[in-house]
Amino acid sequence: MTGAPGERLILASGSTARRDMLAGANVPFTVRPADVDETALKSGLTHVDPAELALELARAKALDVSRHDPEAWVLGADQTLAFDGGLVSKAPSLAAARTRLATMRGRAHQLHSGAALARDGRLVWSGVDTATLIMRDFSDAFLDAYLAAEGEALLACVGAYRLEGMGSQLFDSVDGDYFTVLGLPLWPVLAELRRVGVLAP
Repeated sequence: MTGAPGERLILASGSTARRDMLAGANVPFTVRPADVDETALKSGLTHVDPAELALELARAKALDVSRHDPEAWVLGADQTLAFDGGLVSKAPSLAAARTRLATMRGRAHQLHSGAALARDGRLVWSGVDTATLIMRDFSDAFLDAYLAAEGEALLACVGAYRLEGMGSQLFDSVDGDYFTVLGLPLWPVLAELRRVGVLAP
């Protein structure tokens, strides 16, 4: 399924980071966050694999918005974090974020960023990419300073950090694509947008 260059693209995500990535790449789009019950979707899976969950959430978001606007291309995206053998959700408070970051320091975790493209209520493409991040053994003083500087904005991030800001100081190394860490496997998405005609080849 392909179209003419310049066809409409809708981002089915309210993520500021994803908006910034697409805008920075000069991709024309509008935003319409999907209405997906993530809890119900998770409960419907017999085994919650973090990478597969990111992919399933991205697909569900793309399809949800596509059913309401079948003539547009719809990009859904989601991200999950795997740590210590389990799935990590967004912290509900700064106190919980502090505990989370203190537990993760000096250790590795994985971020899985899934994306999906739909049109006319049908899934056209989907993919997921993974990055492994190793936090440094930062001090309690740095952790407190970081939380004070970033504030409640961290509660919107699954890892309670933003790599594109002061959060870069939390890490020793990152093995993987920078855009994947931010929440979108941008290179594969751009390739697919070119393939279907949203972007010029």
